[in-house]
Amino acid sequence: MTAPKWFPDWRGADCAIVASGPSVTKPDVLMLKNRVRVIAIKKNVDLAPWADVVYGCDAAWWRNVAGLPNYHGLKICATARGISETFREVRLVTVQAALDKLLLDEPGVIGSGGNSGFQALNLAVQWGAKRILLLGFDVDARAGVHWYGRNSGPGRSNPDELNFRRWRLAFASTVGELDRRGVVVVNAAANSSLSCFPRASVADTLTVWARG
Repeated sequence: MTAPKWFPDWRGADCAIVASGPSVTKPDVLMLKNRVRVIAIKKNVDLAPWADVVYGCDAAWWRNVAGLPNYHGLKICATARGISETFREVRLVTVQAALDKLLLDEPGVIGSGGNSGFQALNLAVQWGAKRILLLGFDVDARAGVHWYGRNSGPGRSNPDELNFRRWRLAFASTVGELDRRGVVVVNAAANSSLSCFPRASVADTLTVWARG
């Protein structure tokens, strides 16, 4: 299948995905700058305004931030009515809402996993990334929902333990496929309930990857 013209070429690259869990810190995020490719999930662009990509699956967020006009990197939303017409610079991918697994055969068509972080992981693998560091993937209601508090605004929601359980199962389903493709995923959230990936701090991971 032919990839969309806007698709990045990250073949062999190292990247990080910055999600919103309470373990995220600005110093950790700053360590990524100029060392690895970075995908910021929605509001995490506030911590990484230099990120290569901002991904948010929900159209409500893009509308609430008016298409993020001051960010000039790659902006991506799941297919949603009116988004590309209103915010022409926001690119669209198709999320298969009922499938909580990696989809890799058709560029721009990805699994859901119930969350933007899973979908960003799917995209990073489609783009060719070989080592992926996860920040803010706490996936545990007991730890808190987001580093910035609860979502508010029209159409916004907040995950609960039922959502987190789905997310954990979805990420666990990726391990075999990632191994087959030689993709390494490291979870930087020390107390994360996401146990399917090895854990290491941002600093230690960058050192091992010779990015320190």
